[in-house]
Amino acid sequence: MLINLTITNFAIIDRLEVQFDEGFNVLTGETGAGKSIILDAFGLLLGDRARPDLVRAGASEATVEALFDLTGRDDILQAFTAAGFAVDNELVLRRIVQSGGRSRAYVNGNLVTLAQLQPLSELLVTVCGQHEHQSLLQRNVHLTVLDRFGNLDEHLRLYRESYGLMQKIVQQLECLEVAERDRQQRLDFLRHQADEINSVQLLPGEEEELLAERLLLQSAERLAGVTRGGYEALYEGHGAVCEVLGVLVSELKSVGEVDPELAELAETVQRGLFELEDVSLRLRSYLGRIAFEPNRLEVIEERLAILTRLKRKYAPSVVEILVLLEAFEQEITELENAQETRDNLSEELIASAAESRALGESLSAVRKQAAQALEEGLLEELAALAMPGASFGVAFTELDSPGPDGHERIEFMVSSNPGEPLMPLAKVASGGELSRMMLALKRLAPEADSVPTVIFDEVDAGIGGAAATAVGRKLQVVSRTSQILCVTHLPQVAAFADHHHRVVKRELDGRTLTAVEHLGNGERVQEMARMLGGATVTEQTLLHAKELVSTSSAS
Repeated sequence: MLINLTITNFAIIDRLEVQFDEGFNVLTGETGAGKSIILDAFGLLLGDRARPDLVRAGASEATVEALFDLTGRDDILQAFTAAGFAVDNELVLRRIVQSGGRSRAYVNGNLVTLAQLQPLSELLVTVCGQHEHQSLLQRNVHLTVLDRFGNLDEHLRLYRESYGLMQKIVQQLECLEVAERDRQQRLDFLRHQADEINSVQLLPGEEEELLAERLLLQSAERLAGVTRGGYEALYEGHGAVCEVLGVLVSELKSVGEVDPELAELAETVQRGLFELEDVSLRLRSYLGRIAFEPNRLEVIEERLAILTRLKRKYAPSVVEILVLLEAFEQEITELENAQETRDNLSEELIASAAESRALGESLSAVRKQAAQALEEGLLEELAALAMPGASFGVAFTELDSPGPDGHERIEFMVSSNPGEPLMPLAKVASGGELSRMMLALKRLAPEADSVPTVIFDEVDAGIGGAAATAVGRKLQVVSRTSQILCVTHLPQVAAFADHHHRVVKRELDGRTLTAVEHLGNGERVQEMARMLGGATVTEQTLLHAKELVSTSSAS
């Protein structure tokens, strides 16, 4: 909701700051005090064209700034985020107009174009009375209003899921049709590549094994020399270590009877001898396995060269080549079975289209029921708002082909006077009548329009008495789900407000200034008495004003 509005050097406003609250906020004041100027300032935030005459005489620029609290409005936060603006629960819109007519706009301090500002700001505020800023005048919103009024979210969800599945199948068939033109060429290409890879008969880990074997073969002479020398030194050669240790063990054992300590040393040497004999046997075995096949190294080099060529052509490693081969073979299977796949998809499409059509027809039927209820309810609302001769209808136009929102496009149609044909809502001429129609829709379907702040201007134009009281009461009801700002001249309307602001015009140092005052209870009664009796406030008008406020507060 709107928390604060600050206007600087705008028309006859030097500096004005207004705090708004949730619920029903009303702005009153004498004709010419500057209420329309405040609405013009809102228009700038909503993307209106900047004009040089909006800048206060003698100032270089005018500024309009609004602070919004978006707590709980994840839908609006997501819309700003999707547009590229990082926002939290507080959002500031600012518009600066220079005396030459150029302007700049900002969202939380980030410069934006008017093309970006307008759709985003209209998520926050709608102004009933100025056609270009009324969200309900946009035909694409009417379907959402009707569906929310009729609680059709589940019907719409089921239809959209079915429609989305049908569109996915259609896209798969289209891809097959496009692929069919190049299918044989692609098949030949894939088969050639798959045959080339298969002919090599790759094995996982083969390259690593070949590299290890090549290293062994390249080092065979050195390995043989080391192992042969080791075997001879330990076991087979003259004066071999094992022979020397065997003699030592015998000698130690022979004197072990004399000194037990030497017997223990004999056992220690014996264990070492056993281990060295085992090492010598393993060296002899290793020496026997060393092969000097003259052609084996050449075979390995040729195989590694083949693997290198494949890696250069297809993928960096044998494992990746095998993965790629699997993908080739899978695509070959799909292309070879394309006709079968197409037949299966065609059958799925027939079933999916039938389901989607049935759900779409069901959605259309419940929409028409909801439209009838909306028409009947809205006519009752309009009659209570001094528009007894008004007509309202929901026009259904069947689409050439179903869309993601259903089988039809709808548009709200109205007629303000008996005998006049129904016309699109956007073409209603009278601002007052249009505002009351918006109020009736908000009253009847409070959740249909999700804009958190609604400004009503001219909603009281041409009415009074009981009709004005009805307007005030309905504004009060609507303000329980949306923040309402209403500019009014009628005390019957103002009496229902939760917060009363008075726009006043003063003269200071020969210059005219506009200010906004928040009225307490006593001041509010005085303002209501002025609205009732004009310049002369009598005891009778004061009593009447008190009665209006107390009666409205109790309703």
